[in-house]
Formats: sequence, structure tokens, C-alpha cells
Amino acid sequence: MFIDHIAMYVNDLEAARDFFIRYFNASSNDGYHNEKTGFCSYFLTFERDARLELMYKPEMVDCEKQANRTGYAHIAFSVGSAAEVDRLTELLKNDGYNVISGPRTTGDGYYESSVISFEGNIIEITI
Repeated sequence: MFIDHIAMYVNDLEAARDFFIRYFNASSNDGYHNEKTGFCSYFLTFERDARLELMYKPEMVDCEKQANRTGYAHIAFSVGSAAEVDRLTELLKNDGYNVISGPRTTGDGYYESSVISFEGNIIEITI
């Protein structure tokens, strides 16, 4: 058994897709649009076939995303080396994203950073 994909609703579907393509080398399908309901989505594929479905539909509720809450906390990307964690964190910082921790070695031994990305979603970058 394995997880097939993770899905998340976003307000700006194109910007979210572009974020993952630019920073995490995702490839995207051509998208899906249900003209009757207004639902739209893209499936993004990452190295080793991990997939993320980005979805949009009209009239969504967009609650504030508190860091300390129940539910999904972040999406973590393994980038292969400490140097790549450092490089990508610096790139995101220079592009205006808020680095909220790291890069650092955590108490449980991970070398990582955490960044608040598009629409307040937390992305973790690790080896």
C-alpha cells in the first residue's frame, strides 16, 4: 500500500502550480475543468512519482492557517543535500517568502528549513 497523492485547495491555481514547478521541479498535466461546477485541478508529479493535486472551486472558505493547529501541518520535500536545503531556502527567501525556521539540524536529527509559501502554506525543505 502507498499514498497515491495529496490534494489541496488553493485560491490561485496557476500561481500554486507555477510555485511547485519553479522551486520543486514538478511536472504538470494539462489540467481539468468541470464547466458545470467550476471545479479545476492540476496533478503535479515530482521525482519518484510523488503527486500533488492542486484544486480550485468557486466560493471556497479560506480560513486563516495557524501554524499550531490540527490537520495537515506542512508538505516536506527531500532535496538530497544540506547544500541544496541552504540554496533553495535562500532562493525562496530572496524571492520574498518568509523563512520561519532553519536551515538547522532539529532535535530528531533532520537538517531542514520551513518556509511560508503561497497562500500561507508551510513547505519544509529537508535532505
